[in-house]
Amino acid sequence: MTSTVPASLPRTAEGSALQAVFLDMDGTLVDSEGFWWDAEVEVFKDLGHVLDEAWRDVVVGGPMTRSAGFLIEVTGADIDVAELTVLLNEKFEERIGSGVPLMPGAARLLTELAAHEVPTALVSASHRRIIDQVLVSLGPENFGLSIAGDEVARTKPHPDPYLLAASGLGVDPTRCVVVEDTATGVASAEAAGCRVVAVPSVAPIAAAPGRTVVRSLEEVDLVFLRGLLTRSN
Repeated sequence: MTSTVPASLPRTAEGSALQAVFLDMDGTLVDSEGFWWDAEVEVFKDLGHVLDEAWRDVVVGGPMTRSAGFLIEVTGADIDVAELTVLLNEKFEERIGSGVPLMPGAARLLTELAAHEVPTALVSASHRRIIDQVLVSLGPENFGLSIAGDEVARTKPHPDPYLLAASGLGVDPTRCVVVEDTATGVASAEAAGCRVVAVPSVAPIAAAPGRTVVRSLEEVDLVFLRGLLTRSN
């Protein structure tokens, strides 16, 4: 799966102001945040360090370099960010080698968006090698575009990934809805001017103007997403 969108992809959802839906991956569509933490714990155990469970909320949902840098700083591990990133990606890939479970409601939502030809992008802070592996479980045909954290100069919480997705699909970010599970991802989407649906996976996220918080993707469907744009007019 590349970050190139076919020119023939429909640009708008018929009968709606909603132009596209952007979805985060880890913790939003797939139940993988625990896999990442387990990989981090295992890598640092091999390096002779024990991770504090309290650090989990700090590293969840952020770019790999930020998470790696934080864990090196708090543990004092004798390794640099580049080396640690390689080890973490390898451990994570080992854990998802046989597939990764989808979050409740994810398969139904993706199927509905595809059936109504709503332009959809997967936007993640994970690296391309990880995204392509997880897409096997998600179904690459469900996305017109995917953006990886190592394909942008500034990943989440900066707006760049969502602005790139909007540009790739030829849509206005202010007419798009983003589904995210972490404060870092929400900040990125809101900075890009998108409406946000937050589905907290690890740490709580408060409701705010332009942001709707739900308990599960089971509460999210196309009517719900279109309504977010309609009510904002």
